[in-house]
Amino acid sequence: MKIWINGSILSAEEAKISPFDHGYLYGLGVFETFRTYGGHPFLLGDHLDRLNEALKEMGINYSLGESEAAGIVQKLQQANGGSDGYYRLNVSAGIRDVGLFPEPYDNPVVMLIQKELPPQNTGGKAGQWLSIPRNTPETKIRLKSHHYLNNIAARREVTKAATEGIFLTADGFVAEGVSSNIFWIEKRTLYTPALSTGILPGVTRKMVLALAGESDLHVSIGNFKKEAVLQAEEVFITNSIQEIVPIHSIEDTHFSGTEGKWTRHLLQKYQQSTRSLMRIEDR
Repeated sequence: MKIWINGSILSAEEAKISPFDHGYLYGLGVFETFRTYGGHPFLLGDHLDRLNEALKEMGINYSLGESEAAGIVQKLQQANGGSDGYYRLNVSAGIRDVGLFPEPYDNPVVMLIQKELPPQNTGGKAGQWLSIPRNTPETKIRLKSHHYLNNIAARREVTKAATEGIFLTADGFVAEGVSSNIFWIEKRTLYTPALSTGILPGVTRKMVLALAGESDLHVSIGNFKKEAVLQAEEVFITNSIQEIVPIHSIEDTHFSGTEGKWTRHLLQKYQQSTRSLMRIEDR
């Protein structure tokens, strides 16, 4: 696969990043992952909003607009043969001497990486409570940054691809999956943890909440212990690559899984707009 880096399309072997890039030295970088459907980068506008806000928080003087980003996606997709893909848009702070500096960064390294889409999950996943707690974010809202050790440590704890590790906070509240947000449904109410638990404000999470509001489902966002999840009728997880994935069990507790009425309904509604929608607010 070829990649796009600072305006050039190169082979992965040709691409270079300086060892003095502060994204490498100090983790000063953010990224977004999204996918295309028939060439359309679904919800790209919402991903860019989150990316650009994170760049401001990190003091990286750069922002990317919808039209420019969509053009970059199109160019890279064509360079890689035209097939739909899984994309990572990555911005790192750029080159500076070793040390901690208060000044903003003006010359970031911007990359777009494409990889093959994973097979669509049709059978759902199992869930497993993680023993490692969700760490607290370094800013008020968790950024999708290069600081990923907590997630990697969790992935090492739950190694099976068919099982999603689920974080609890240090106080025992349900947080999120290793690479997903979590939802559950009981008696026509959709529950999901609040951002105050330190979770990532997922773009697919935001889309599901919008769909739920149109689907005669009540929505409850807050702090919940794991017992609340274990009493649910349906449980599912979300991310931008896998979409909405049913959870059929968490350890010894079983749920509706792929037979869940509301999970299937939300997935169907979600998939109706994947080839056209750029922003959730434009629905």
